[in-house]
Amino acid sequence: MTLTVFLGSLLAAMALGMPIAFALLVCGAALMFFMDQFDAQILAQNVISGADNYVLMAVPFFILAGEFMNAGGLSKRIVDMANAWVGHIRGGLGYVTIVSALILASLSGSAVADTAALAALLIPMMRDAGYNTARSAGLVASAGIIAPVIPPSIGFIIFGVAGSVSITKLFIAGIFPGMLMALSLVLTWWWVSRRDAAQIRPRMSVVQRLTRMGAGVWALVLPVIIVGGLKGGIFTPTEAGVVAAFYALVVGAFVYRELTPAKIYHALLSTAKTTAVVMFLVAAAFVSAYLITVADIPGQLKVIFAPFMDSPKLLMAVMMLVVVLVGTALDFIPSVLILTPVMLPICKEAGIDPVYFGVLFIMNNAIGMITPPVGVVLNVAAGVGKVSMEEVIRGVWPFMLAETAVLFLLVLFPELVLVPMQWFR
Repeated sequence: MTLTVFLGSLLAAMALGMPIAFALLVCGAALMFFMDQFDAQILAQNVISGADNYVLMAVPFFILAGEFMNAGGLSKRIVDMANAWVGHIRGGLGYVTIVSALILASLSGSAVADTAALAALLIPMMRDAGYNTARSAGLVASAGIIAPVIPPSIGFIIFGVAGSVSITKLFIAGIFPGMLMALSLVLTWWWVSRRDAAQIRPRMSVVQRLTRMGAGVWALVLPVIIVGGLKGGIFTPTEAGVVAAFYALVVGAFVYRELTPAKIYHALLSTAKTTAVVMFLVAAAFVSAYLITVADIPGQLKVIFAPFMDSPKLLMAVMMLVVVLVGTALDFIPSVLILTPVMLPICKEAGIDPVYFGVLFIMNNAIGMITPPVGVVLNVAAGVGKVSMEEVIRGVWPFMLAETAVLFLLVLFPELVLVPMQWFR
């Protein structure tokens, strides 16, 4: 019955148009009333303890790093560099999009920031070159969601805090799956664009390529610093966020000289707004997480999942299907915060590695960002790229299916996550 109260109150609050953070608080209060344990002090304490977490300090710094990168010219030079090396191939701007997204993902960890940068730079270029606009916007949106899977991922930070899982291990484990997502987009783009009559760009000379490479090398250094520092134990994920933000500030302001005081102010303001939303969501979710534990909702769900507990792969497949369905209605961060305390204990009891589950869980929720009708990344690609929402939805399907196929490939073959994780460690 507690499961019914939990889901019913949450869905009812959302149906009334209540913001997710407040819906989570209402859901927690409803559970307390049902269990005859209502105490406003417990609600307040859990809200405060949810936000009072040192590891979560990494979130605003990685968001700030993404803002500095976009405003300071790092994103633009990454696109220029990718264009110099693969822009001349048939369908070249599509490959430029994927390569740029992979590099940007290793810098910011934010799907929204990466998609905005790619949409602003590449959708107009692809439109002018004669590419199918709907397909181009769909590719940009699909490439943008690599960011939550490649370190430094804001999604991994939130999952790690919510589930008490090592964030450093999650970062390292996400590298190879993120590359597989990019590879799936390459293959899909080759298939869907092979008959396009788009303009083929001229091949750049070696000197031009090296010049673009030299201009973009400052951006390429950052992921090496972050992954190397985490792997070597030089700094924590929170300190990595500070390093990323400081590095993007210095390069944008003093190397590329595009990050002016006015742009710094707007980057700080945008970061503060985004951080406030994220942190309030996390704080409210800790109330629900506490009451989920008290009400033993994972134990009740275990009865539902009992037929699959003896087969970890089947259990993972069923759970991923549930997350796919949830992703059509919930945004990325609320979905992670609500489902982590419910699903993770069941996975641990079934003998599933929590890091492996975390990687697939975050990948699945990332795909939810391009799943209609809620998909926030679809809205970003449509708004920034000046494309209708209908066109983006029409163009995203082949790429979304390719990334979903990668997800279930990882369900069938966990070694694709666990073995490379040991290599990188």
